Order: sequence, then structure tokens, then C-alpha cells
Amino acid sequence: SEDYYDTLLFPEDYTGYDGAEVWRFIHNRIGFHDGAMSADEYDADDWKADFNKAVSGLHSMVSAQVIKGMQEKINLGEELDAESYEWRDPFVEFKRRLGPEGETPEAVENLYFTMMLLLSGVRAAKDRLLMDCDMGKVGDAQACQVLRSILTHPLLDDPSIEAASHRLRNHALKDSNSLWEARMRTRDLMRIMNCVQCNKCRFHGKISTLGLSTALQLAVGHRGTGGDAVKIHRVELAALVTAVGKFSSGIDLCLEMQ
Repeated sequence: SEDYYDTLLFPEDYTGYDGAEVWRFIHNRIGFHDGAMSADEYDADDWKADFNKAVSGLHSMVSAQVIKGMQEKINLGEELDAESYEWRDPFVEFKRRLGPEGETPEAVENLYFTMMLLLSGVRAAKDRLLMDCDMGKVGDAQACQVLRSILTHPLLDDPSIEAASHRLRNHALKDSNSLWEARMRTRDLMRIMNCVQCNKCRFHGKISTLGLSTALQLAVGHRGTGGDAVKIHRVELAALVTAVGKFSSGIDLCLEMQ
């Protein structure tokens, strides 16, 4: 499609949509549960556990955005009526969705793991993105200025952000012949977003999923050694950078509510 949307003009929002059925399908059918993952879904010595962890982190980010949107509506004095909004207490929802005694005790840990994968992806694509800025391929001057401020942030020079991608890459190199499964499951993750019945949720879900997919491409590529940022489509890179912003906002929410 040649349609482009400004996410600032079409922001995330708490719409009251219940995506639980979609997430159940993602975790049960797209996630890996065989072999070592049957005993340790997120931390087994296998790239498939890393994939599960990254997808769980994506879910955690979405949960954080739901809670953030809920809190923003309350702060604006909007009434969350029971008919339109099943969940109306952000603190209860944080405890249920992201708390250590909630539905996924590892939720916040997995959120940070996926954020590190995204940051590593941006770091790997830094030269490509700066080159695009220099060649006038990144919007206007203001857009380039904002992107440059992200790409020159000291956090991208911190070696600790590579922990997640190094772990994933090391696991992938041990089992590179099965990495086609990762590509297939990532495509399935993109496709399932079409089943989301809320337009805003589907739109932002696709951006976030594409951003994660791009980070995985850059981390492992086809053989486990990493992808080439020069060959990544500019829309994928845009989704990657946008996803970093979404995860950063989600982490801020967790820090406020923990």
C-alpha cells in the first residue's frame, strides 16, 4: 500500500477492545512449546525460548499501552462506563497483566528483553538510517533532526543492550537449520494482526509486530549471523524505530506503577 499514516495524528488509545482471544492464539499456536520449552517457556537454552520471550515482551508492551490509555482517560475526567469498558482500574490491570504475581510473572522482564532486541536493531541500522537522512529519504528536516537525536543517544553505545541479541544469536547459531521456523512464525504473527477487530489496535499492532520482525531479522538473519541493514526496507526500519518509542513509553508506565 502507498498509504502513510502519522502515528501522532492517529495515536494509540484505550478503546475497550478485548484482544484476549487473539493473544491466546499467538501464545498457544505461534509460540513454541515443544522440547525444552515445555519445561521453561522463556529461558530454555534455545532460540525458540528467546522467540517466546520476545513475543511475550510485545504483549507486555501492548498491555502497558492499554493501562496508560486507561489512566489518561481517567486523568482527563472521562467516564469509563461498564458497557463500553470492561477494565476501569489501571492499578488492578497493572497487577493482573504486568505484576510479578499476575497472569505472566515474567511480563516486565520480557518487556525489557524485547526492548533490548529493538535497540540492538536500531544500533545495527544506525549507519543506514544516517545515510538515509543525508540523502533526504527521511521526511523533512525536523524528522531527520529527531531521528538523529535517537541515533546519537548514549544508550545505543551501551554494550549491555546487546545482551538479548547476543543470547538469541548464540542460540540460533547452534540450530541455524531450523531458523526458517522463526521466519514462518513471524509471518504468522503479522497475519494474525488482521484478526484484530479494533482499527486502532490493528494499526498499531501491525507497526509493533513489524518492528519486532525487523529486529529479529537484524539479530539473526537467515543463518544466525545477523541481517544486512542495507537490505532492510525503509518501512521496516520506520516500524523498528516507532516500536522503540512504544516500548519506551511502556517501560515508563511500568516504572511509574511498580
